[in-house]
Amino acid sequence: MEIWQMSATDIAHGVRTGAFSSVEAARSALDRVADVNPRVNALVEVREDEALEAARKADARLRHGRPVGPLHGVPVTFKVNTNVAGLPTTEGVAAYTGRIATETDPQATGWLDAGAIFIGRTNCPPFATRWTTENDLYGATVNPWDPAVTPGGSSGGAAVAVAVGMGALAQGSDIGGSIRYPAACCGVAGLRPTSGRVPAWAGSPSFDPPMAVQAFVEQGPLARNVADLRLGLRAMETYDPRDPRAVARTSRIPVSPGLPRVAVVTDPGGPGLLGTSTAESAAAARTAAAWLADAGYQVDEVELPLLGEAARLWWQLALTEFAIGLTAEVERVGDPGFRRFFDLMYAVYREEFGEVDLAAFVAGWARRGMLRREMSVFAERYPLVVTPVSGEPPFPLGSDAESVERTAELMGRQWPLMSVPVLGLPALGLPTVPPAGAAPVGVQVIGRPFEEDAVFAAAEVIESRSGLLIPVEPVGAA
Repeated sequence: MEIWQMSATDIAHGVRTGAFSSVEAARSALDRVADVNPRVNALVEVREDEALEAARKADARLRHGRPVGPLHGVPVTFKVNTNVAGLPTTEGVAAYTGRIATETDPQATGWLDAGAIFIGRTNCPPFATRWTTENDLYGATVNPWDPAVTPGGSSGGAAVAVAVGMGALAQGSDIGGSIRYPAACCGVAGLRPTSGRVPAWAGSPSFDPPMAVQAFVEQGPLARNVADLRLGLRAMETYDPRDPRAVARTSRIPVSPGLPRVAVVTDPGGPGLLGTSTAESAAAARTAAAWLADAGYQVDEVELPLLGEAARLWWQLALTEFAIGLTAEVERVGDPGFRRFFDLMYAVYREEFGEVDLAAFVAGWARRGMLRREMSVFAERYPLVVTPVSGEPPFPLGSDAESVERTAELMGRQWPLMSVPVLGLPALGLPTVPPAGAAPVGVQVIGRPFEEDAVFAAAEVIESRSGLLIPVEPVGAA
C-alpha cells in the first residue's frame, strides 16, 4: 500500500514508529496531487517546498526525542477561506487575491501544533456560499465518482482531496452543510462539531461578522473514515483566546453509557422551505437506520417538524443579514455564475418571506432559542437522529442556478443541512451504498451537544456496512 492510501491514524503511527518518515509521507501525498489533481481540481495551491521543509523538521524532532503531537507527519489541507499567515484568503473570489492573511486561524493552528504537514489549499465557491464548488478564479472541482454532478460545497475541494488521497485530513467550514454535504457527495466522512467545541473566528480582527455567521459557522475535519475524524477533532479542539465561545474539554457533561436510542426522520413534512425529500434520499436514511438496528440500536422512524422549521428559520435569519452586508459585494466582485445563483436565491427568499422587518428578525432569533429547547427535550428520548444528508441525491452541475423554481426546490431539499446550525448540534455526513456508476447518496447523524463520541460510534456502524472503497480513483483517471 502506498502511504497516500493510508489513513491519518496509520500515517501518524508509521511516522512515530519509524516505518517511514514525515518526508516520505509528504512526498507520497504530493506525488498523488501531481497525478490526480489536474483531473479533479481540488487543490488550488500546492505548498510543496514548505511541506517538505516542515516534514524535514518533523523528522528532526523525532530524531532528537522531542515530544510530538497526534498528527505528527500527517499531510493535511486547509480551505481557501481559512486564514494562513502570508497567504491570500481568496474565498474563491478573484478580487481577493491580494488579501494576504497576517495570522493563521485557530482551526489551522490546532492541526499545525499537533504536527500536521500542510501541503495545500482546497477550492471553494465564491464567498464559500454554494452547494457546488466552482468559481472563475480557480475553475470547477470535479466529483471523482461522477463528473456530471456536484462534489458538494462549500468544502467541495476538501472532500475531493481526501476522497482521492491528496492528504489524509482536510479542514472544512460549515454554515449550512458545507462540511457534511460534500463529504457525503464524495464518499467520505465530515463532521460539523457542536457549536463552541472548536475555536475559530469568521473574520479578521478588524471585521465584525454578522450574527448569523458568528452563530452558525463551525470548523471541522473531513477524512476517509470516522476514526480519522476522531483524530482530527481531538487535534482541532484546542484552547485559543481568539474565540471566547470555545468550551474547555474538562467542563463538558459526561456521556451516558450504553447505546442511545435513534430517531429516523426522512421528511419534516412541510411544503417549500420547510423541506421535502426524494424517495432515494429517504431510502438512504432508512438503510442506515436498518444497519444501526442490526447493530443493536433501538430505532424508530418518527416525525420531527421542528427540523423543517429550523431550516426555514436559517433562510430567514441568515439571508436577511446577508442581504444587508453581502449584496453590494457580490455585485462588485462576484463572478457571473455566483451572481446568478445569489439572485435566484434571493428571489426565492422574497417570495417566501416578503419584507423581513426588525420585529420579524428579532422574533426569528427568539424562536431559535425555543427550537433549541424543544430539540433538547426531544433528545432526552432520542439522543441520536438519522436523516438524509440532503433531500435529494447529488444534483447535476448547474441546476442550482437554473431557475427560480429549481433553486426553490433545492433550498427546500436541503432541510437536513440547514436545520443543524440553527440548533447548534453536532452532525456527521457520510455516504451509504452508491447506485451503480453514480455518486453516493448520503446520510446525516445528529447528536446532542458535545456528544460527538456517540455520533462517531453510530457513524462507524454505517461506515462498516456501506462497502465503499476509499480512496477512489477519479472517473476518467488513468
